[in-house]
Amino acid sequence: MTSDAACSPSACCSLRVLVVEDDPEVLEASLEALELLGHWATGVRSAEGALDRFLEGAFDVLMADIGLPALSGLELADKLQARCALPIIFATASQEPDRPIAGSVWLCKPFGLDQLAEALRQVAQRRTAVSALAPMQAPVPPLTQEAQPTWQRA
Repeated sequence: MTSDAACSPSACCSLRVLVVEDDPEVLEASLEALELLGHWATGVRSAEGALDRFLEGAFDVLMADIGLPALSGLELADKLQARCALPIIFATASQEPDRPIAGSVWLCKPFGLDQLAEALRQVAQRRTAVSALAPMQAPVPPLTQEAQPTWQRA
């Protein structure tokens, strides 16, 4: 996929992505892929680093591995969503949960540009929908098992 295709009217453009990946080669490849697709991206190698670097409003999307050392990607997402409604792409080799996690897209490793572009398109659509409802929307609940809705991904 070319960057022109990634920025077609039906796709998303110029998202600011915070990538959290403990494998330095995967982190570098993810950052390069995001830039090829026309997005701005920065990365950190731990959830703690992401919490230190995160500023509300500075990022449009969190792209996180699940199996991070110390604090997991799920725990990181829970902490960040308690602060703001941030769309999340879980880029992982882990099995997708039976019950989808609100505001997230599951991206299975290894992934290609097409799969990454599709995940970004999905979170951009959700982000647009949430922005349109923002005055009426309640804060996003934490990603605890009890708070996970039973909706189906499109």
